Order: sequence, then structure tokens, then C-alpha cells
Amino acid sequence: MVADRENGLNDNQDDHEEGDFAALLDNYITGMNEDIKVGDRIQGKIIAISADSVDIDTGTKLDGVVSKTELLNADGEFTLRKGDVVDLYVVSMSESEIQLSKALVGVDSSHLLFDAFKNNIPVEGKVTAICKGGFQVDVMKKRAFCPISQMDVQFVKEPEKYVGNSFHFVIKKFENHGRNIVVSRRDLLEKDLEKARQKFLQDLTVGKFVEGRVVRIQPFGLFIELFPGVEGMVHISELAWSRVATPEEVLHMEQTATFKVLAMDQDAAGKIKISLSLKQVSGDPWTTIESKFHTGDQVSGKITRCAAFGAFVEIAPGLEGLVHISEMSYLKRVSRPEDLVAPGDIVAVLIKEIDTHNKRIALSMRDAEGDPWVDIQQKYKPGQIIAGTFVKKEKFGYFINLEPGVTGLYPKSKMDQSAEAVALDTLKPGQTVTVVIEAVLAAERRISLGPARSETADDWRQFTAEGNKTVGDLGAKLQQALSGKGKKKG
Repeated sequence: MVADRENGLNDNQDDHEEGDFAALLDNYITGMNEDIKVGDRIQGKIIAISADSVDIDTGTKLDGVVSKTELLNADGEFTLRKGDVVDLYVVSMSESEIQLSKALVGVDSSHLLFDAFKNNIPVEGKVTAICKGGFQVDVMKKRAFCPISQMDVQFVKEPEKYVGNSFHFVIKKFENHGRNIVVSRRDLLEKDLEKARQKFLQDLTVGKFVEGRVVRIQPFGLFIELFPGVEGMVHISELAWSRVATPEEVLHMEQTATFKVLAMDQDAAGKIKISLSLKQVSGDPWTTIESKFHTGDQVSGKITRCAAFGAFVEIAPGLEGLVHISEMSYLKRVSRPEDLVAPGDIVAVLIKEIDTHNKRIALSMRDAEGDPWVDIQQKYKPGQIIAGTFVKKEKFGYFINLEPGVTGLYPKSKMDQSAEAVALDTLKPGQTVTVVIEAVLAAERRISLGPARSETADDWRQFTAEGNKTVGDLGAKLQQALSGKGKKKG
């Protein structure tokens, strides 16, 4: 009896389990959508991923299969995972599986094309020929027309490159039972681009470096295409650390470069404005100036602009220093910087001081050329006779230039000692005059001159011969006078 009771309990348990399984099966079958046909658009969950295909839960007894390549993103990458939901179209059915695709393809059925037209479902078509105004496209064994403006998001320069290729299209017009079909590829591309554009903007952050192409040039800066449909602007002040007169000095149309994102702001219309910088990609040159330049260095630079107080010289991109007017020349008196240099000139300068805190550089042109007074006492000695050039006359005397940057004073009190006092008084600037060095004050940059005396005539003749100096009319007269005195004594 115990055995019979146990057998009865087991039979009841088996019956209960079979009932539960049957109920579950009924619920599963009831929840399935058996009313599915070719051309239908379905939404299904990924249940398996293999090397070449992806299995989709179609909501029926049969699973759907789609080629893995059809689910790649704009970058050609497969990023979907098990459990993700995708939208696909039924392209064929068999007893064992349902073939799915992102677009209708390979089915010769006008009603499917009409359904695709009404529901804006993509279809696959092959471009067969170029015709007036566009292309002939074979879509499900029907001939369709694609206007050239609808083949791509960009202007089609070489239509022949599209012939023989297959693309996805949307049907824009379906008339006369499929005898007049107009398709567009551009609409699909723009949708894909919009998705990619939104992703690009999501990933774009302030401080990020991005590649871009110059698409427009304005006096105030450049417009840069960062992604199709996404542009940023580089203000002229952000093109280079150096002074830039026009944007074309730095970049030209269609040129590509790397930029730094400075700001991203949204205007009232919801459009994002992106501010870019080219110069900040390389960094501020003032941060590394101390490792490149030092006080006392002699370098070359370009004159960028002139002011009343001096000239500005760029010694490196973004590094501009000032040559004060007093530091422009030892050789001549400079009243206006423009008298000596002009913007664009390349000059040699000596770095006198670098102030990194205030971003200032003090430069000297005259120290780079060399100071003619450095060895003045070796070149000119008291008693030496020399021919100089008359510069100008003052109440207290005459200024005589001995060499570039070295001018001496012939005091008026000394004039009376000269045998040619009258001739000296008629001198004009540029004429040559012979004088004797009376005193050299190097520290004060002063040389005192006097008349050439007869007792030093021989030394003077020797000096003029060795130096191959031209003494001029006054020197000739003085030489004749000295010779006459010598004959009288004889």
C-alpha cells in the first residue's frame, strides 16, 4: 500500500509539471506574432552574435538572421551587444529562418515598393547608368530615377564613379504602379550624418585638439569644418602668436590643420558655436623663452612696426622685443625709426634684458653692429693728423666726422690758430677738412680737434699717403701753404 501511495504521488507530480510546461508553451506561442511577411519592418532583440551574422528574436517561432556587416556603424565598427534592440526589414522567409536586412532588396514586388514608399522604408538599388539630370537605378527589378542632387550630400563632380555600385535609397515618388519611381540616397546619408554629428558634438569638449579644414576666409578669421555640418571659427588673434595682418598669411582655403577647442556656446536658435585656436596648439612661446634666449645673445629678427620711441622686432614667433630709438645706431643720430628701418626688414639685434613677468624684451641694434668707441684710444691719439668730413657748424665750433659713429669737435677758439681760418669759415657739409687730434675722452665719447700745425706736416703727409685719404680743396691749399713756409725758411 505504501508503494501504491508513492506511485500515486509521483504520477500527480508528473501531471502537474506537464501542465505547467504546457501552460508556459501556450503563453509563449500566444505572445508570438505569426502574422509576419516579407517587407515587414520588425523590432527585435539580439540573442546571439557570431563571426558573420547576428541572430534576432523576431517574436515568432523562427529567429531572424542578419549579416553582421549591415549593423556596422559609420566608422565601420560593430558596437552592438547581446540584448540590444534593432529595427530591420524581412527580406525572405523559409521553414527554418527569417532573413532580415536594414533595407528591402531583391524582391520583385510592386506592392512592397509601394509599402516602402508609404512607410519611408529604405530599399537597395544598383546604379546602372547616367542619364539627363541624374542616374538610372535598378530597385527590385524596377527602373527608378535618382536626381544627381540626391545621390550624395556633397556636389557630385564625377558621376561615373557611382555607376555599377549598390546603395540604399528611400523612395520619394511612386506613380503609375511603379512605372515612375524617384529615389534619394541623400536623405539617408543626411540621417546617418546627423546621428554621427550628434555623437561628434557629444564627444567634443573644451580643451580638446581636433583636425579641421578651412572652408571660408573672412577678414576677422577663418571658418573651419571639423565634421560634415559642424564648423568652428578661429579669430585672427588666435591664428598665431605673431602679429597677423590677414588670415591668408597663416592658412589658405582647403588647408587642414590641428586646432584647440576654446569654447562651445549655444545661441538662441540652439545652434552650437565653437571657438577654436591654432596658436595654442603649439603653446605660449613665453613659457620656454628662458631656455632659448639669454641676455647678451645676438640674434636676427624682423621689424614688425615702428613707433615714435623705437622699433619692435620679432626674434621668434610670438616673441617681440623693443629697440629703443637710442639703441638703434652708434653711427648716426636717429630722429625717426623710419629713417633707418621699415616693417619687414631683417636686422641683427643684441638681447639686453628679458622680463618674463611683464613679457618684455629689451633689444639693441647698435650693440649688435659694434660700438666704434670701444677701441677709440687705440685708433686716435693726441697729435695725430687726420682728414675728416665737415658735418655742421655751431656757435661754439664745428663738428667733424672722423669715421661712421665717431665725431669730434673743432672749437671756434681754435680757429684763430689756423692759417686757413677764412677757408674753414666757408666750409659746407660733406667737404673734407684736415685736423689734428688734441684730446680723446673715451668715457665721455668726446674728441677735441684742432688745426693741423706746420711742424706736424710731415706726419700729416705720411698719414694721408698711408691711409689713401682724399684731403680735398682745403687740404690742398693747406698743403701748399705749408710748403711755401718751408721754402721761405730755406
